[in-house]
Amino acid sequence: MTDWTALSARASLASHRLIGWIYWDPGAIERYTALGVPDGFGYYVASRGAPLAPAGHQAVAAAFYSIHPGFIELCLATASQHTTFDAIIEARNAAVGDGLRTYAPEICDGLADLGPRLWEAADALPVSGRVLFAAHRERARPEDPVASAWLAVNCIREWRGDTHFAVLAANDLSGTQAGVLHNAHLNYPEQWIPRSRGADDDALGTAMADLEARGLATDGRVNDAGLALRAEIETTTDRLCERAWRLLGEGPTNEFLELVEPAGGQLLSRIDQTAGENWMPAARERRS
Repeated sequence: MTDWTALSARASLASHRLIGWIYWDPGAIERYTALGVPDGFGYYVASRGAPLAPAGHQAVAAAFYSIHPGFIELCLATASQHTTFDAIIEARNAAVGDGLRTYAPEICDGLADLGPRLWEAADALPVSGRVLFAAHRERARPEDPVASAWLAVNCIREWRGDTHFAVLAANDLSGTQAGVLHNAHLNYPEQWIPRSRGADDDALGTAMADLEARGLATDGRVNDAGLALRAEIETTTDRLCERAWRLLGEGPTNEFLELVEPAGGQLLSRIDQTAGENWMPAARERRS
């Protein structure tokens, strides 16, 4: 029998690697800067949050879960002063097509062929509680079949993200606590993940004190109970997100993995080269 939870986990990692490079891609940031945004400031937040941005910065902060709301407000305000969110989306889509043809040309034809089936799966996913996914899925789909297929994968990825955040919320974890647990789960440098999302010493102190009171940390460090909870959260997310890949089907899911997984390393290396070796933690495996 198919182990759909394991397949869901594999497809998640492959999807994060297929998507993540665009957030630090120099070509994408150049296009964003050309829209008038000084130095391309806030491209990650503006490009990912653009479909939901008309609802306001607080809605985007809620959907992003763990990124400092003040930073999100500044990024979106800066973007809206110089351009439109529709223009940001169009620039990002153009950069996706160009980038994939440059950095992973061997997957482009196969990805384009899978596009219609990927969109069928994305369109069949339930929208309830998945706000960022819903905003992305509502957008017009580009004529470029490579960019369109990439966007279908991104919709499925955002559906997973919304689901993951619901699991975090069900465990009563703040955005900072989520970062602290993820940091320990991946064995990252000391509090790198929450700090990269805007948590300062005070926020980290508050988060850690609560984790200690709940038995999830000891002496300022996540303990075995905290690591077990984070592992359980990941497994629960993988299980809940089987739905997307079941909708796609076992054959097409394996076809997607056989196509994308071999290119994952080179796309991850783009993040290493353009942002650094810690960014996009969701696209990385646990370090020893």
